[in-house]
Amino acid sequence: MDTINKIRPATLEEAFELRPAQNIKEISLYESRMNNGTAHHSNQDYFIPGAVSTELEQDKVWQEFDSSLQSIEVHQENKSIEEKPYEYKPFIEANTQEVNLYQLKNDCIIPVFSKDNEKTIAHQEFIDITQDCISKVFSHQSFMQPEIRVSHQIKGRTPDAIYKNAKDLLDHERTQYFERMAFIIRIPGITDSINGNELSLTVGGVRAYNQENLYNKKTFEKFKFFIGFQNKVCCNLCVWSDGFVDDMRVSSYQELQSKIMNTLTEYNAQQHLLEMKEFSDHYLTEHQFAQLLGRTRLYQHISKTEKQRLNIPQLTFNDSQLNTIAKDYYEDESFCKADNGEINLWNVYNLFTQANKSSYIDTFLDRNLNAFDFIKGIQQALNGNSDYHWFLS
Repeated sequence: MDTINKIRPATLEEAFELRPAQNIKEISLYESRMNNGTAHHSNQDYFIPGAVSTELEQDKVWQEFDSSLQSIEVHQENKSIEEKPYEYKPFIEANTQEVNLYQLKNDCIIPVFSKDNEKTIAHQEFIDITQDCISKVFSHQSFMQPEIRVSHQIKGRTPDAIYKNAKDLLDHERTQYFERMAFIIRIPGITDSINGNELSLTVGGVRAYNQENLYNKKTFEKFKFFIGFQNKVCCNLCVWSDGFVDDMRVSSYQELQSKIMNTLTEYNAQQHLLEMKEFSDHYLTEHQFAQLLGRTRLYQHISKTEKQRLNIPQLTFNDSQLNTIAKDYYEDESFCKADNGEINLWNVYNLFTQANKSSYIDTFLDRNLNAFDFIKGIQQALNGNSDYHWFLS
């Protein structure tokens, strides 16, 4: 892939260092669009939630942000990050197709709220805003071009083709947009390793117009956004609650950028990695894994009342995905069981995130987070302290 914002390799301390506020042009990509008379926030507002009034307080926040990520390795790579040492696999499959930014910007119309004809924040604008935020927070890092997956194509035609049969339409007479879009942007210079798997820092988001009421007047628009890691072996995403916002409601470009910046700066990568590394220290026997899968199948058919009575935590994976997990327990090259039937929780976690690739875009990130919470609960159950003991009993 092509790269953008390519800068010299960073030191560990520089990797998560924010630029001084006075050196950053605020909302540089979108100033021209914000003509509603609203005053701009200060630069500090985009990096620190809440008011930070003194330079000493700002320095304290910068130090806390840097220190939370000291365990992450920042590679001083001599080779181009365009090289791919791992087999390429899409981060989501299901019914999606891959597109690029050029196609979104030039081949797709932009939906509007029908009652007032106000435009939505388009898919490509969401991606552009995210890239702008990454370039500010990780100013010393190179990052990859976004990988974009779309689904649920909405077709239309131009007025001059109103009487034509569909098969007779010319290319310029067709219109389209995609109801659902997911993207990720990799930051390959910031990596760590778990159980022999290299993980790369990754940022991404989801936009699903089916969760908007486009038949009404313009109101708050909904986005999903995350910062986490991607397992390079399988391209599975690792999403954690502190780096995920599942209902980011905004009314403007400015508000969207502000909330993305807050999520990026508040994310504790060190803690996220530590909790995932602990998975590899816990094992399920073949009997326990079979018990786990059996219980997950029963879960699909238990009434809501019974789940509440037994205090069973939520599991959002469906039967088809559980079938995939059972199959991969025996057949997956990277995460299958050991010869004695045992499997560590890191591998189980990756079996779940691998099965999640069959999810539709609008449920993809939610299920990815549920996979982490579920395996974390199983880990606690093995230690004798968790509501998840039902799945192993």
